Amino acid sequence: MSTSPQSTLGGTIRGRARKDKRESRGAAAPKRRRLDFAPERLERLLAVVRARRAARLAELCAALSASPATVRRDLARLERAGRLRRVHGGAVSVESRLEEPPFDDKTGRQAAEKRRIAEAAAALIRPGETIYLDGGSTALELARRLRERTDVTIVTNSLRAAMELAGRGPRTILIGGELRRRSETCVGALSRPALERLHFDRAFMGTIGLSAEGLTTTDPAEAFTKELALERAREAYLLADHSKAGVVSFVRSGTWEDLDGWITDRPPGAAWRKRLKTAGVRIIVAGEGDR
Repeated sequence: MSTSPQSTLGGTIRGRARKDKRESRGAAAPKRRRLDFAPERLERLLAVVRARRAARLAELCAALSASPATVRRDLARLERAGRLRRVHGGAVSVESRLEEPPFDDKTGRQAAEKRRIAEAAAALIRPGETIYLDGGSTALELARRLRERTDVTIVTNSLRAAMELAGRGPRTILIGGELRRRSETCVGALSRPALERLHFDRAFMGTIGLSAEGLTTTDPAEAFTKELALERAREAYLLADHSKAGVVSFVRSGTWEDLDGWITDRPPGAAWRKRLKTAGVRIIVAGEGDR
C-alpha cells in the first residue's frame, strides 16, 4: 500500500510536535541564581569581633541582622579558618592574644561597665583596711571612688592611681620597680623588696585576659608583680568586665585559686561558673550581688 507524500510529511510534523512537547514537559525551568552574601557577612562578623575583642552571640546577631543559627555556622567557619575563637555564648578575637592597647585607649572601652564594677568593689572596703590596688583602667576607676576616704591605706604599683590619690584622703604608698610604660605601672624584681614586707586586707587586681587557668597578661615582669601581690593579700578580687573572658595573652599572672572573688558586669556562662565554683571563687555581678 503506497503512502502519499502529504501523509508522510504530516506524520513527521506531528511526531516532531509530540517530541517537542514531551521534552518541554520534562525540561526543568531554569533556576534563578541566588546571590551569596556569606563572604560579606563573614567579613562583617569578623570586623565586629576584632573591634570589640570579644562579642556575645546576641550582639553579633543584632550587628549582622542574622539568626543565631546563621551566626553560629559563620563562627564555626571562621574558627576553622583560624580567624577567631569561639567561647561559650560568643567569640573572641585571636588577634587580641598578644596585643595590649595603650592605657588611654583602654580607659574608653567598656567605660560604663568599669564604673559599675568599681562601685561594687568600693562597697567591699571597710574602715581601717590596707588595700592593694593593681594597675589597669578598672582599678583606676576604683581609685577615683576612694580618693575621699581617709580611713584606708592604699598600696599601688600604678602611677595613674597614685596620681589620682595624690594630695587626697587615703594614705597612699607607691611601690618601686621598673616603669612599664604601656601600663604605667612599676613591675619586676625591683618591686619584690616592698611587697614582701607588706600585708594587705584586700587586693583588687586587673587583667588583660582570662583563661581557664586564671589571669593572663602580655609581660612577664608585670605577671611577677601581680603574683607577688596576690600572695600578700588576705582576700583578692579580680576586677574585669565580660570582654576579658576567653582572651588568652602571653603569660599567666595568677590562678583562679589565688582569687576569692570576680567582680564583673554580667553573669559569666555555665562553663565559667563551673570552673569558678571548683576554685571557690565568688562571682559578684555589679548591681546584682553574689551569684
